[in-house]
Amino acid sequence: MLAIVGGRVETISHGALVGATVLVDDDGMICAVGKEIQVPQGATIIDANGQYVLPGFIDTHTHLGLHVDGQGWEGSDVNEMTNPITPGVRAVDGFHRDDPALADAIAGGITSAWVTPGSGNVVGGQGATLRLFGQSMAEMVMKAPSGMKSAMGENPKRVYGTRKKFPQTRLGIAKALRQALVDADNYRNRRARDPFADRDLDHEALALVLDRQIPLRTHAHLADDIRTALSIGSEFGVRQVIEHGTEADRVIDLLLEHQVPVSWGPGLISRTKVEVAGRSFRVPGILSRAGVKLTMITDHPVVPIAYLVLSAALAVREGMEEPQALRAITLTAAEINGIADRVGSIEVGKEADLALWSGHPFEIQSVVEKTWVKGILAYDRSLQGGH
Repeated sequence: MLAIVGGRVETISHGALVGATVLVDDDGMICAVGKEIQVPQGATIIDANGQYVLPGFIDTHTHLGLHVDGQGWEGSDVNEMTNPITPGVRAVDGFHRDDPALADAIAGGITSAWVTPGSGNVVGGQGATLRLFGQSMAEMVMKAPSGMKSAMGENPKRVYGTRKKFPQTRLGIAKALRQALVDADNYRNRRARDPFADRDLDHEALALVLDRQIPLRTHAHLADDIRTALSIGSEFGVRQVIEHGTEADRVIDLLLEHQVPVSWGPGLISRTKVEVAGRSFRVPGILSRAGVKLTMITDHPVVPIAYLVLSAALAVREGMEEPQALRAITLTAAEINGIADRVGSIEVGKEADLALWSGHPFEIQSVVEKTWVKGILAYDRSLQGGH
């Protein structure tokens, strides 16, 4: 039994509780939250007086473990760029558990993330929601697959354009995505008629999208690319998430009409290409105030994952309301990653993915003192020579 007592508990779902206790049972589940909690005899007690207790942060778009820090080409398994349509490949099959960025994430209070193939292909493959601490992949997988990566615009256009192969244009990219969905639909119908028909892993994977079991999570920065993605999604009736959404503030009406959320970012980048020339930390606040559901992302390793909280803080500085920014990297992120029934807020019955901060996480001098993943102490700053 673990008792974190006396801190300011940011529950996310039910506001802040000052001087409260969070009680975690031996199975790593939150069993009590409040001010009048009786701590059982024998419990491990953590004095959080003057500190902040928050849910573990969640990044909704990373390439953690698929692009290993410090390994270059050998550690990169992000894009299977041998075919523009590769829905059958799975992030879990290329994940490197020894990526040092996992420890960086835990030390930054980030306990889970969406790990996804890259955007070199029109359909890049199946992403997974992973816990960032565990002794095995079985322990780390929270939901797999939890989204199908697709991409509009510059990335697949550049990859296949330089090879003089289809698709070389945005209209070719749209056609390729439509054809892949049509082929998967035909396969699904054929298998319904004949369960013994030959299997196809690519079609089976996209059938999950057509059946609305997982969302189509589409890389789209420019307003025109977002419009195309939403149009195709509506045509096939699939669930969607817009990844990046640099110019999402220009298509707010469409995002609200289709009820499509945005995994916004990364913001901590320079204007390296036309697609991110308009990047601004004002956009998250604009989207949030308009009612668009959004999260914040690092796109690690584009931005180191430990800077997720800095991205949220900069969005607050540029006009986003603080509670909405915290929710964007906790409960809303859990919802988009398909794990909100398990984590994302400090509530009874949820898993104890928690971080103890020295101060408010949006204050630059604040640090993570301890991180727990399902009740297990995964990081302790006092043991790292940090004091």
